[in-house]
Amino acid sequence: MRNKVFYIYIAMTIAVMGFMPSLAKASGFSVSARGAVLIDQDTGRILYEKNANQKMRIASITKIMTAILAIESGEMNQDVKVSKKAVYTEGSSLYLKEGEKVKLEDLVYGLMLRSGNDAAVAIAEHVGGSLDGFVYLMNKKAEEIGMKNTHFANPHGLDDHENHYSTAYDMAILMKYAMHNPEFKKISGTKVYHADDPDSEWERTWRNKNRLLTEKYEYCTGGKTGFTKRAKRTLVTTAAKDGQHLIAVTLNAPDDWNDHITMYNYGFSHYDQMLVLEKGTIKDISDSFYKGKVYIKSDVEYPLASNEKENMRVEYQLLKPQKDWKKKSSHTPDIVGKALIYFNEKNVRTVPIYFNHGASKDTSSWIDLFQEVFLAGLGVRIDG
Repeated sequence: MRNKVFYIYIAMTIAVMGFMPSLAKASGFSVSARGAVLIDQDTGRILYEKNANQKMRIASITKIMTAILAIESGEMNQDVKVSKKAVYTEGSSLYLKEGEKVKLEDLVYGLMLRSGNDAAVAIAEHVGGSLDGFVYLMNKKAEEIGMKNTHFANPHGLDDHENHYSTAYDMAILMKYAMHNPEFKKISGTKVYHADDPDSEWERTWRNKNRLLTEKYEYCTGGKTGFTKRAKRTLVTTAAKDGQHLIAVTLNAPDDWNDHITMYNYGFSHYDQMLVLEKGTIKDISDSFYKGKVYIKSDVEYPLASNEKENMRVEYQLLKPQKDWKKKSSHTPDIVGKALIYFNEKNVRTVPIYFNHGASKDTSSWIDLFQEVFLAGLGVRIDG
């Protein structure tokens, strides 16, 4: 028989929400970008937005997807043979030579730091088997991670297709996903990279085009630049300060460096990672069976402005204790429920609740032990 769920509601505060102004208006500043978004990297919370879901051309920030697919292929140490098609790709270039073999890892560094379109095609042909095959992988990954308003048609972002587009928010989702990969995080934050050139006595040296990382903003940890005549300037960056990690995206932004600095300064000054639930035993549980015996494994934090604490609440949902659990605590499942964290009455996080078997007194075990000792004294075997 399936266990029924019963509810224990612990409301830290129940907020009555009225009309909420847009984040762009409430922030008190503006950006040059036609589309922009600032999100918390850990939770995905939107801290600022301007036309964040409007579909636009994205130029070379497309290469974030190309890079993460190359890394996830597991072939970073393999050599890639550069095709004629790759060499003659227009736009920014690593000046690869037809027929040369370059390690995939080197190509990804050149892709991210110097925005090499020739590297993008070489990577796509190697990882996807063909450009079409790689584009299929790009759109499949986009769907998997929740990029609902995105369609990729090439691996570099050139304006050679009408159906190549995304949104500021979708690109933030992509960067959030990619930054969970340690190798991508390292590459994205590299300022200078050196790669061997077997056909020359000089090694290749690639310096990152992301000036926010190299000179303009001390808290920047990585990102990707982009530009085409139709897309204009596009930029995705990441920044970290005092344990808080943010992602900024701008599309069609004449003053993108300052746009990102303005958004980051706003995010870091107005929001802090607030402790919503502390790891360890949950003290708010009053049920006699669970009291003092249930816990969560890690702290739960959420970015909040100083006046937003009242808008958080936590709800605990626990399984109804079964009779055999009370007799023998070892029968109790390890996970006995979940804690749901709400902000403005929207569920923003759910974490499992664990049962501490060591905190339970198993009365049946004492009875079994007494019976065993008593019968042994009478010379009676337990198993008959």
